[in-house]
Amino acid sequence: MGAIQAGHEVEFVDLYREDFDPILYEHDEPSDGTLESYSEDIQTEFLRINRNEAVVMVFPVWWWSMPAMLKGWIDRVWNYGLTYGPASHNIKKGLIIGLTGATTKDLQKRDYDTAIKTTLDVGILDFNSIPSTQMVIMDGTSEGESYQKKHIELAHSIGLEF
Repeated sequence: MGAIQAGHEVEFVDLYREDFDPILYEHDEPSDGTLESYSEDIQTEFLRINRNEAVVMVFPVWWWSMPAMLKGWIDRVWNYGLTYGPASHNIKKGLIIGLTGATTKDLQKRDYDTAIKTTLDVGILDFNSIPSTQMVIMDGTSEGESYQKKHIELAHSIGLEF
C-alpha cells in the first residue's frame, strides 16, 4: 500500500466484517447534536474516524453511488454536531475511490461521472468541511487484467502522495 510506504499509519475498516448496522434509527437523530446524545455504537464510530486526520473510502459504485452499507455508515456517523453543523472533527483530508464496471466513455455518455463527483465529493466530503478532498473513479474494472493492473498502480501512487 502506497500510504503505508509513505509512512502513514493506516486503520483498515471493513463495515461488513464488523457487522455494522447501516439502518438509521430515530435514536441516532438527536436534536442537540452532542456526541453523548448519540447511541454508543455511533459514538465509537465517530471517535474512530476523529482520531485520524484523513479518511479514505474505497468501494464499488452501485447505481451511481456507494453501496448501502457505506451509505448507512455515512448517514449514521457523519451526523449533525459531529461532522457538520456546530461540529468539531479532526478530518483534514478525504479521498473517495469508486470502482466502476462502466468505462469513462459510458460514464460521460449521461454525465454520470459529474453526478457521482457532485453527490459524493461535494455532497459528503465538502459538506462536512473537510479542507482537502479528492474523488477518483477507477473505470472499466470488468474490462480485464490490464485495467485492473492500471488501477492497482494508480491506487498505490495516490497512497504515496496522500
